[in-house]
Amino acid sequence: MSQKFDVIVIGAGPGGYVAAIKAAQLGLKTACVEKYQGKDGKLALGGTCLNVGCMPSKSLLDSSWKFHEAQEGLAVHGIDVKDVAMDVPTMVGRKDTIVKNLIGGIAGLFKANGVTTIEGHGKLLANKQVEVTAADGSVQVYDAENVIIAAGSQPIDIPPAPVDQDVIVDSTGALDFQAVPKRLGVIGAGVIGLELGSVWARLGAEVTVIEAQDKFLTNVDEQVAKEALKIFAKQKLDIRLGARLTGSEVKNGEVTVNFTDAKGEQQMTFDKLIVAVGRRPVTENVLTADSGVTLDERNFIYVDEHCATSAPGVYAVGDVVRGPMLAHKASEEGIMVAERIAGHKAQVNYDLIPSVIYTHPEIAGVGKTEQQLKGDGVAINVGVFPFAASGRAMAANDTAGFVKIIADATTDRVLGVHVIGPSAA
Repeated sequence: MSQKFDVIVIGAGPGGYVAAIKAAQLGLKTACVEKYQGKDGKLALGGTCLNVGCMPSKSLLDSSWKFHEAQEGLAVHGIDVKDVAMDVPTMVGRKDTIVKNLIGGIAGLFKANGVTTIEGHGKLLANKQVEVTAADGSVQVYDAENVIIAAGSQPIDIPPAPVDQDVIVDSTGALDFQAVPKRLGVIGAGVIGLELGSVWARLGAEVTVIEAQDKFLTNVDEQVAKEALKIFAKQKLDIRLGARLTGSEVKNGEVTVNFTDAKGEQQMTFDKLIVAVGRRPVTENVLTADSGVTLDERNFIYVDEHCATSAPGVYAVGDVVRGPMLAHKASEEGIMVAERIAGHKAQVNYDLIPSVIYTHPEIAGVGKTEQQLKGDGVAINVGVFPFAASGRAMAANDTAGFVKIIADATTDRVLGVHVIGPSAA
């Protein structure tokens, strides 16, 4: 006889583990299924964000910025630092320690709140049954009153640059370089590409970012995006817009890439190439055809405004559903679903979900952009305050960027806030 739970969550990332903890706190018998194993071969809770995404990248961003400041930003304060060097393996080791501690933290929260951890690959069957396949191949089936699918996402592969996790890497591989590449190529000028490109540029790499779109950061307020492009150019990030990758060849430990831009056919050679063209939902082998769950044309799980799928009692949150692939968005959805399962009224206001790019200066925004509001025909007032006029920013010698607030011209209701500058996040 299979074991039965009130709630089974498939995936222990920011959407899954938060949903599981909340459900347990609300008195529901809860289990969370996770298969991911860390570098030590042990179960690693936390999903992409904690293991190979948000958290490790922030560690490297912080370490690389401190190195950059020691090299170039301290003399103006009267601090004379000589012979600054970066020990990359130590930097990466620090990152790994942080990840390990965070994994242990989630395991502790599961234990403290009574969440049952089930190790293995979870798949939704018909009638809200969940099949779990362990690493040794053994299979066990569990019954649930409710199932929450939070399987996350994975990097998109592109045929012109097949990832080998040596010379051509994805975002995961880019977190584990053991030395600074002299020449670094990045495919994709989105959040991931800019953050990882910034890390290695600060440490001395010559970074070229190849972006297929003609416009920079299309989801960001246009004024902010234009300012960011100017600042990144000063930081020696060579961003090539309207550049479409056509092929690559790895030879003698380096990679030559071919791309086309406004000037025609181009070719560049790099020591490392990061492919950061986006992510896709993990919905393959997560549910069976008779599970009752419907996928859309891009393989996202179809859900309503409360993250309910087409199968009664089955929900999906985070990167497997519509909307931005953001950890905090997944967590909010996870909490909402847990509360609704427990009989409470809950919803997520998607207009209030912020987005952040952890470059320096940081880029952050919440609400609608100026171009969106003008496109909607909304009469607005716009206020912009430059950090160059901020006494606090001057004291910190960190004056690039501005704060932009957009309000309804009639009601003064704030419709959007967009920042590029120090500590924008």
